Amino acid sequence: MATAKAWEVSDGFWSKVEPLIPKIRRDNDKGYHRRRGAGRKPMESRKIFEAIVYVLRTGIQWKALPKEYGSSSSIHRYFRKWETAGFFLKLWKKGLAEYDDLEGIAWRWQSIDGSMTKAPTAREAVGPNPTDRGKKWNEATHSRRRTWSPVVNRRDRSQQA
Repeated sequence: MATAKAWEVSDGFWSKVEPLIPKIRRDNDKGYHRRRGAGRKPMESRKIFEAIVYVLRTGIQWKALPKEYGSSSSIHRYFRKWETAGFFLKLWKKGLAEYDDLEGIAWRWQSIDGSMTKAPTAREAVGPNPTDRGKKWNEATHSRRRTWSPVVNRRDRSQQA
């Protein structure tokens, strides 16, 4: 028996998700000049949703999305459209309500754990480069002293060793 992977969308889950997906509306003020039957067909909503779940569950980059899901840039474009349409917020609310019906959520005991701060940049998190800290002693000069340099008369052979 094959085990389900964390990113696979079951038929039962899809039946609850499908009504929440925003419908594509055409702008009546915009002129569409496309011949009948020309251009690409729109992608299947289920395939798009499965690809988005795959990216979110595995943590891969959009460009690393397997080809079986389709064009990664198209999937990302749908992700942005659905996010601005409020799809993921509706999905979260519906899932929360369903969990409350099944298990019950003790709202008195819930607390939020998170941070709304900006992530530190690499320099803030790690600190300065350890090889660039402080002075380089071979370049430093002491106060009130000249830099030391040997005086050798190259013409006088008695001073050469």
